[in-house]
Amino acid sequence: MRIRRAVITAAGPAQRRLPLQNLVDRDGREKSVLGILLEEIVRAKVDEICVVICAGDAEVYARTAGDHAGRVRFVEQPEPRGYGHAVWCAREFTGDQPFLHLVSDHLYVSRGEGSCASELVAVAEAEECAVSAVQATREGQLTRFGAVGGQRVAGRNRLYQVDTVIEKPTPTEAEQRLVVPGLRAGHYLCFFGMHVLTPGVMELLNERLSKGGKAALSEALAETAKHERYLAVEMTERRYDLGAKFGLLNAQLALALSGQEREQVLSELVELLAQREQGTAR
Repeated sequence: MRIRRAVITAAGPAQRRLPLQNLVDRDGREKSVLGILLEEIVRAKVDEICVVICAGDAEVYARTAGDHAGRVRFVEQPEPRGYGHAVWCAREFTGDQPFLHLVSDHLYVSRGEGSCASELVAVAEAEECAVSAVQATREGQLTRFGAVGGQRVAGRNRLYQVDTVIEKPTPTEAEQRLVVPGLRAGHYLCFFGMHVLTPGVMELLNERLSKGGKAALSEALAETAKHERYLAVEMTERRYDLGAKFGLLNAQLALALSGQEREQVLSELVELLAQREQGTAR
């Protein structure tokens, strides 16, 4: 299985402006969030990219895409029918091929030269099935993410066979249905905002949308676990939810502290904290 295409969803009313924000990347250059996400995908050796946007946003997104604008196609979500519908809007682009999917309100920061997308794509191509990136997340953050339950694949430290998917579970639901052997108590495998999806997932979304109403991606993934092999890989790098309180600030700090100007940033942070302590002492 070769992953040649990627889809970024950016049509949600609460997220549509986040990809247009500028941050300073690890190389010290100012880039849009969209540009950073496109580079994440390109490092995974995926060249064909579709961004699902709100109607009327194509021009501003094209200007914001930076160096990779030439390889991006924009598809509009005509009406707000949910996250799953936004993914489904890219069906003509993905066709009968598996594809990498990223949400546009998360930023992914790796410690090395690789990328989170590269790791996920490598696992999906080797295992030849749908794979979701997940991260061990403490119970208090469950209301922000979808989560999975399952069993560790024998001989594979961070790979899990998924059998249950719940969108934003309550702590009680998680304790009853999502406990994964080997995780710390009070931690669950929550979505990282990055998946490799198969044509079967698109078919499940299509089936739900044909009946009217909305289609949740998490529901389609729960069905996928029943009908085909579906894995989750636990990521050791970090994801930053840009839509959360101080999300852009936290992402910027993470980029700065993992970049080439780390020492300067640390020095300035220490100086800022010292100034605040002095002010408090007075």
